[in-house]
Formats: sequence, structure tokens, C-alpha cells
Amino acid sequence: MTLMTYTLAASAEMLYLDLPFADRVQRIAERGLQVEIWDWSTKDVDALAASGAEFSSMTGYLEGNLTEPDGIEALLTTARHSLDVAKRLDCPRLNLHGTGLDNRGLPVRPVETVTPAMWLTAADTLRKVAELGEQAGRVFTLENLNLAVDHPGTPFATAADTLALVQAVDSPHLRMNLDLYHAQIGEGNLIELIRKALPYIGEIQVADVPGRCEPGTGEIHYPAIAAALRDIGYTGAIGLEGWAKNDPDDALDAFEAAFAHG
Repeated sequence: MTLMTYTLAASAEMLYLDLPFADRVQRIAERGLQVEIWDWSTKDVDALAASGAEFSSMTGYLEGNLTEPDGIEALLTTARHSLDVAKRLDCPRLNLHGTGLDNRGLPVRPVETVTPAMWLTAADTLRKVAELGEQAGRVFTLENLNLAVDHPGTPFATAADTLALVQAVDSPHLRMNLDLYHAQIGEGNLIELIRKALPYIGEIQVADVPGRCEPGTGEIHYPAIAAALRDIGYTGAIGLEGWAKNDPDDALDAFEAAFAHG
């Protein structure tokens, strides 16, 4: 067996749903995994900071978008507030999307056609985001999403889109959050995608397709993904951002097993 070169994390938003949020964080941390959270504004940040958990990532904005003046202002303002919280939690990565999403994961302002001007404006906004990250010693990650199932109408959603923007900004404080669940639905060819994106990946998130549950419940052969990641020398975080098909502990067992063996 090859030893892992990366670190494993799990989303407290999607596991142990029958427990209070602080208890979910504790259960994940007790397994020796890092913890991922979404909207920090709905959480008791002091309690999270006192939990002893190691946080891998958190949402890096509360509202706004990359292309419209009022949306850009809102995104940058709430990114600054998010950096303050990240410092309290000692969380290294803050996650962004191509636009603000509502509580169903749908874009607040859907976009049918992304124009060349919007691409240029988005890259400029992300340069400002990267500058905020550099000042704070944190990394913002831009996550790819799927349009077919979960996030229709989201601009800059595909892995190809997020990679292009991150490459254009070319800052160590802006990286991809390469979500392989979303990429499988939208693009596939995951191992080649990982190889192409490797220099720009800040984090990888996983879940199986269909269903968005733990590895082994769908069509993605995650042990092969794990072997490829070790072969190319990936040393970052891998987060389970998926539901438990049945028991959450069994789901985390399957996740850890998939990434412990190649």
C-alpha cells in the first residue's frame, strides 16, 4: 500500500444531519479528518474555534458576483468579512463560485450567455480577491459546478471555465476547488482533467455520481483517482462533499478506504 501524500477532510454540512452542527464537526474531527463548512454567518464561530477541529475550507463570501458593479462590491466586502472569520478558525482556504447561490444552490442572478466582457471583468474581480488573500495569508478557491443537475444558470461553472480564470489571474492566492462530482456530470475524463489542472488546484472535492454520495455508490472509480493523484504528486486536501447513502460513519469509512489504496 502506498502512503497517502494528501490530507482528507469532510463536509459537516452534509454528514451527521441528525446532530447539531457543532456535534457534526466534533464527530468528523474525532475521526482524524479536517472539517469543511459553508456559510459561516449561520454558525457559532466562537464554538467552532473552541472545538479543537482543524478546518480545511469554508465559504469565502456571503453574496455578490464576479461581473456586476453592485455584485462585485458585495462579493469583495463579504470576502473581507470571511477572511476575518478564517483567521479565527485558522482556516487556510475560502471557497467562491461563479456567482452568488441561493439556499437551493441556484444562482441568485442566472446568466444564459457569458460575454467576452464578462470574462474580462470576472478575471479582474478575481485579481482583487487574490490580493485580499495575499494580504491575509489565505487562499481563495474557485469551485466548478455542474449545470445539468444542481446549478443551472451559473456562469463560469465548468472546470474548464474555473481553470481558465485561475490561470488568467495566476496568483498562488487564487486556486481551483476542483469538484470531481460536478466535473463528472459536466465534463468527465477526470484523471486527465486532474493532470491538466494540477498546478492550479488548491483543493479537490469528491462525491459519487449519480446521487452525490460517498465513493463506491456510483460510477466513479475513486481508487483509480487516488492512485493518479499519488502518481502526479498531489499533496493538497481532498474533501468529501457528499451525502451519506445510509450511515455517515460507513460513508466516511468508504471515503477513507477509496483514498488509502491505489
